[in-house]
Amino acid sequence: MNETLEQAKANLPVQGFLRYKELIIPQGTELIQAILDLKKEKNAVILAHYYQPGEIQDIADFLGDSLQLARQAKGTEADMIAFCGVHFMAEAAKILNPTKKVVLPDTLAGCSLADGCSGEGLRKMREKYPNALVATYINCNAETKAESDIIVTSSNAETIIKALPKDRPIIFAPDKNLGKYLIKKTGREMILWDGSCVVHEAFSMERIAQQLMAHPDAKLIAHPESETAVLELAHFVGSTSALLDYVVESKAQEFIIATEEGILHEMRKRAPNKTLIPALVFDESCNCSECFYMKRNSLEKLYLCMKYELPDIEIEEELRLKALKPIEEMLDLSRNIK
Repeated sequence: MNETLEQAKANLPVQGFLRYKELIIPQGTELIQAILDLKKEKNAVILAHYYQPGEIQDIADFLGDSLQLARQAKGTEADMIAFCGVHFMAEAAKILNPTKKVVLPDTLAGCSLADGCSGEGLRKMREKYPNALVATYINCNAETKAESDIIVTSSNAETIIKALPKDRPIIFAPDKNLGKYLIKKTGREMILWDGSCVVHEAFSMERIAQQLMAHPDAKLIAHPESETAVLELAHFVGSTSALLDYVVESKAQEFIIATEEGILHEMRKRAPNKTLIPALVFDESCNCSECFYMKRNSLEKLYLCMKYELPDIEIEEELRLKALKPIEEMLDLSRNIK
């Protein structure tokens, strides 16, 4: 006898799908076709970040960085959003789409930045600086967004910080490395939350210097979440999408890339004749920087979350509305940014 959807949901191990292999799942090309069939059946759209596993990037309807994905989430006409990224990204999609089903392949796909900055902590920081505007990096949870005046991404942060009133101090959270970079770029003094991304802080200056010596014609490109020493050595600093565009458009043929290694999948597709070298990290047993959280998602988990419509993202309406305002402010101020 076939289970009903509700019976299947009741029997499904939801949290993180840690026991998903107990379920019957298609394999190989059949799995990909099953996902495509579910997408059509449920009028779903698959959004994926550049840091996702390559096989997920290949099946996504839209691939992008945080700003691009937020725009796509807001504009979609699908009934279901299968968000292949980390938890705060799926939350943002739900904040923008309260009536749509938003599912995440693995709820344990978190973020060290988001985990290190709470809404309560940001409230206490605001109390110390009551006249300050709070600009918060999108890598944070809904409670933290709700305590913010505006959200930024690495693509639009410089534009937004420059646009904020000059007579108001700025609290910037949670990434101190991005904050330091923005202080240098904009000339605005900011009060920085003491947070950082474990992936982008893992790069070794000594090992990168050795890479540059071994590849004297290579351009070092870095994400602004990296530490200052890396950014000062870099030939180009930019958001995930900006790094991708730089590799495609640059006349250089070799690049050392200081960001999460998942971006190399799309870079290789767009610039197949160029040499792409992952920047080295402190741990000599690992030659590239990989986000454990981003890589929790898989095609099997994507299939399950679409089939059973779980784990789904739910946000209490009062909190959603508070978090929505700074996101919409961001989208409005960055509407002319690629």
